[in-house]
Amino acid sequence: MSTAGRGAEAGVRRAGAADLPALARMLTRAFDDDPVARFGCPRDDLRPWMLERFHDARNRQMLRAGEIWMTPGGESAAVWAAPDRWRSSPRDDLAFSRAMLHPRLLRRAPLVGWGLFGVEKRHPPQPPHWYLATVGTDPDAQGRGLGTAVLAPVLEECDRDGVAAYLESSKESNIDYYARFGFRVTEEVKLPRGPRMWLMWREPH
Repeated sequence: MSTAGRGAEAGVRRAGAADLPALARMLTRAFDDDPVARFGCPRDDLRPWMLERFHDARNRQMLRAGEIWMTPGGESAAVWAAPDRWRSSPRDDLAFSRAMLHPRLLRRAPLVGWGLFGVEKRHPPQPPHWYLATVGTDPDAQGRGLGTAVLAPVLEECDRDGVAAYLESSKESNIDYYARFGFRVTEEVKLPRGPRMWLMWREPH
């Protein structure tokens, strides 16, 4: 079955503003063990605080700049920026910075900001492409094909319109997963005093 078929079968839908708080909490749970999240906040007790604020800011940015697709119950979501709309604005950057404004995180904020800025500088400006900013599934719902379902609508649109897609993987174990959809690693980046990330590109099928 095609990715588009999987999305329709699962009944995925576009998220709206009212969905964003619950999606931020779900993505916080989904990314708690993520290497880049742990780089941003090594403290287990503070990481949910940071992640929820970061994902809320990211989701609000992408709701303006692209599309968020989610399962009906909010167990999984794919957060996309439309072609040529992936760059963050000063308003977005200010919202992201609030995720590091805890007194115990302030000393780490410059290192984290510099590392993520370096990754963004490697984001290919051309050709126009959809940017998969985030895809995550609640740990209790993983292994049911929900990630495939929420990715399907935009990937189907990419193939129909002949548009590429791009993402940054923060887990080496996810490379094979993304490869199933046609993504290929174009570059490996190491964050300063932090983990590696893999930049991946997908040509339309």
